[in-house]
Amino acid sequence: AIQGAATDLASPITEGGRSLVAVVVSGYDGVAAYIEAGSKNRAMEAETRANRAALIEARAIARENHRLKRLVRLVESGRETVTTARLVASTGASSRRYATLSAGAAQGVANGQPVRTPEGLIGRIVAAGRVTARVLMITDGGNVVPVKRVSDGMPALATGRGDGALDIRPLQASNNPFNPGDIFVTSGAGGIYPPDIPVALGKVRTRDAIVARPIADPTRLDFAIVQPPFVPAAPDLPAPDRP
Repeated sequence: AIQGAATDLASPITEGGRSLVAVVVSGYDGVAAYIEAGSKNRAMEAETRANRAALIEARAIARENHRLKRLVRLVESGRETVTTARLVASTGASSRRYATLSAGAAQGVANGQPVRTPEGLIGRIVAAGRVTARVLMITDGGNVVPVKRVSDGMPALATGRGDGALDIRPLQASNNPFNPGDIFVTSGAGGIYPPDIPVALGKVRTRDAIVARPIADPTRLDFAIVQPPFVPAAPDLPAPDRP
């Protein structure tokens, strides 16, 4: 009887201990599950970041391959080419905009030659050393390029602003006919730049000009093509009158 009573007295304590143990175990399991879930989330986030970085890198490589293929096609298109070289440096002091080309007189580079990429015109050679040359970019404050509007051939002059953009003004001093979205290419007038090289895209219309951005993005210049200066064909002379 005494043992039975002792057992009865101990029973609530035992049950309470079991309950306490169950609560502790349950709590531990919950914490463990929370920690495990957090670890999985961090692992998934890390994997997502890695996948995103790999995707960005793959897209960048694809874009670069596409640009290089366009460069090769341009060189192989039959157009005259002096050389293809890397642009290794650029400057932006004051309103001056220059780039350094990793080719010089040893590769046939000379003053006055136009420089372009597959996307569009960059500028022209203004100084040529033996293995490097300096390029005056079209965005330089002292550079002027004869251009025309693609839609109708209206002639204009593109002048560098020194801030990465250009001012494009019509040759005729009339109301500004240009609008945002207009595309301009070289006209070939005056020589140096061959006709129909993409130059700029109109962005902001002002009273007498349109502010345009270069189609060849100055922040992404790497390889460039140097071409011979363009020489316009001489106009046909009228036939002499027959006596």
